[in-house]
Formats: sequence, structure tokens, C-alpha cells
Amino acid sequence: MANHASADKRNRQSEKRREHNRYYAKTTRNAIRALRNTTDKAAAEASMPKVFAMIDKLAKSNIIHKNKASNLKSGIAVYVNKL
Repeated sequence: MANHASADKRNRQSEKRREHNRYYAKTTRNAIRALRNTTDKAAAEASMPKVFAMIDKLAKSNIIHKNKASNLKSGIAVYVNKL
């Protein structure tokens, strides 16, 4: 329980941001999962730039670490090149 109005506001802001971040992180994870389940190379190459942009946006806003973003993008590229 917050002892100050500012602490109460901070809790509200944190919860709102947490929900926002969770939504975008989950949406990106689902897009990555869909891409990795694709067996058609043309479809995978078409969706790759969209997924990369999603990952970059998460890294830019510090929802995920930039190194994690780089590792995810590298893994996706390796997968698509093997198709």
C-alpha cells in the first residue's frame, strides 16, 4: 500500500506500462513462432522484415535487450536460409 500520492501514481504508471510492454512482447513472440513454423521459404522471406522491425522496436524501447534482439534476428535468418 502506497504511503504517498506520488507512490500511488507511480504504481499506476508502472502497471500500465507493464501491460503495454507485455502486449507487444507477446505479439512479437507469436510472430516469431509463426515464422519459425513456416515451411515455405517465400512466405518466410516475405514476413521476415516485419518480424525484424517488431524485434527492433522492442529493443529500442528497452523491452528486450539489444543483444537478445540481435540473437533472435540471427536465429531467424539462419532458419530462413536453411529452408
